[in-house]
Amino acid sequence: MLTTEQKKSYQQNGYLVLEECFSAEQMGVLKNSANNIVAEFDPNSTRTVFSTEDQTKTRDDYFLSSGDKVRCFFEEDAFDDKGQLKQDKSLSINKIGHALHQLVPEFKGFSHNDKIRDIALDLGLAKPQIHQSMYIFKQPKIGGVIRWHQDASYFLTTPISVVTFWLAVEDATLENGCLQVGKGCAEMPLKEQFKRFEDDTTELTQLHDFPWPDDDTALPLEVKAGTLVVFNGLLPHFSAPNVSDKSRHAFTLHITCGNTLYAQENWLQAPPSKL
Repeated sequence: MLTTEQKKSYQQNGYLVLEECFSAEQMGVLKNSANNIVAEFDPNSTRTVFSTEDQTKTRDDYFLSSGDKVRCFFEEDAFDDKGQLKQDKSLSINKIGHALHQLVPEFKGFSHNDKIRDIALDLGLAKPQIHQSMYIFKQPKIGGVIRWHQDASYFLTTPISVVTFWLAVEDATLENGCLQVGKGCAEMPLKEQFKRFEDDTTELTQLHDFPWPDDDTALPLEVKAGTLVVFNGLLPHFSAPNVSDKSRHAFTLHITCGNTLYAQENWLQAPPSKL
């Protein structure tokens, strides 16, 4: 599936951009399925928001028990001072997670297709398994910032094996908050570990004081719909707020190697799906 040059580029840079990897029709199927989930979602059932800025917002049971479920999470700025939505629910959802790849036919079929498996194998995952899936909306005007982080902080294995598959369902630009990665940071040491304890309390532990890259040195990945970006668990990345009038839908998978040891402290402990 991947060429020798592509594999070399991934090893050197920590990421790889695969343009026109999937069709507009495939993106349409995913987008329609996500919109249908939101249409059936009762916005009064929860007020849980997803935030990487304030970790306390991700510590409730609704989030921590979502590893084997399909749940909607609001944008941080979706509500007014009285706790009411400022716009329609379809423009208020930050993401859907975290078992789309297991429970929703359209996402299950896409996530387990041969192309995903072959790319995972080519990237060195001898026994690839999906731990998490998310559909991210990055809503117009209120799509929140995703701070600098490394995905191995949340899906730690020994040795580190997690690879993120980030799919642009819609065009991603600087204006609508595209993915941005640290240049020359493919092997940056793991800076943080997000731990979940037996009593379901959580803690984001700092492992060292090596600084995050400066925002102005980041490499923005402006890509067209259907582009797949894959990156390793140590690559620091972030996305700025979406201040435009266009959404930036994306679908992500977090895939590890079954031959590695998955940390008991990881927040998500639901059984993975084999590819």
